[in-house]
Amino acid sequence: MTHSVVGRGASAGPGGRGASASERRETPGTVICRLEQIRRESGVTALVEGEAVAVFRTYDDEVFALSNFDPFGRASVLSRGIVGTLGEDAVPFVASPLLKQRFDLRTGVCLDDPAVAVATYDVSVVDGVVVVGARRETIGS
Repeated sequence: MTHSVVGRGASAGPGGRGASASERRETPGTVICRLEQIRRESGVTALVEGEAVAVFRTYDDEVFALSNFDPFGRASVLSRGIVGTLGEDAVPFVASPLLKQRFDLRTGVCLDDPAVAVATYDVSVVDGVVVVGARRETIGS
């Protein structure tokens, strides 16, 4: 299914995974929920093509999608993690609720062990609705 998309995350930078209401383009995907149904600085879990995907909304309304599976805790829990930013560059991350490893919301790379990463997904906001698209290739997966 193809949707007219609003946003790709201007503050996410080149190759970023975030989405905000700023530009228009076409993208395929699975409708998840209305943006306002996801509380700021939190996540939800959605089933996308048989995969549990964690969808996060940041304080500035960027939206990111990662695999919900925590490779350290070996459980599907990342959507229940703590969302925040790190450092001067304000890197958006989620900290696992189990062992607290932090994953970059843009790339899926573990900030505490860069040899580990979780899958990321294209994500967009279409007329106020969150749409998750294709799974992106993750380095080392």
